[in-house]
Amino acid sequence: MTAMAQEPRLMTPEETLLDYFLTLETPEGFRAEFIEGEIVVSPAPDGDHEDAIELIVAQMYDHAKVRMQYSGNKGLKLPRGGSCPKNYAIPDATFAPRERRLFRGAPTWMPPEGVAMVAEVTSSKPEHDRIAKRHCYARAGIPLYLLVDRDESTVTLFAEPAKEDYTEVHSVPFGKSLPLPAPFDFDLDTTDFL
Repeated sequence: MTAMAQEPRLMTPEETLLDYFLTLETPEGFRAEFIEGEIVVSPAPDGDHEDAIELIVAQMYDHAKVRMQYSGNKGLKLPRGGSCPKNYAIPDATFAPRERRLFRGAPTWMPPEGVAMVAEVTSSKPEHDRIAKRHCYARAGIPLYLLVDRDESTVTLFAEPAKEDYTEVHSVPFGKSLPLPAPFDFDLDTTDFL
């Protein structure tokens, strides 16, 4: 019996781009994400961005009814969508119930199962946070997506993911409280975002 040689399979353009992304080394202080078939490279966030994240994290630790574990800049491997094979997103904040120890031993790019909420603060490419990432997080079934939109001076909670988007949207201007449902069960104070 003779073995028949198989011609190598050619990669699609999307697979080639994904392969390139997974080997990409970004310059120090930058991070790369693969969102809806596009490689997005972002510089380190400014101080106001990090201040907003800290304000959210502090309230989570102080007020959430379920003890939360927080990870800043944790890579999430999300389901296929649009024209790309996979989405690789790095939320500004990822929250999961502390009892699950979801981040312990997790790979660089972990699946989103068990994540209770992700949060983003708009920066250099706000449309990625407002649209592309929202769809990626909904498609992944992440229950809650919190968006601090610095350009619009609003905080928005997207809830109840269904296919490509969230079915519930609650938005408040900076300075108003935003109710967060279970497992958080507290009103997020946005006064300090002003």
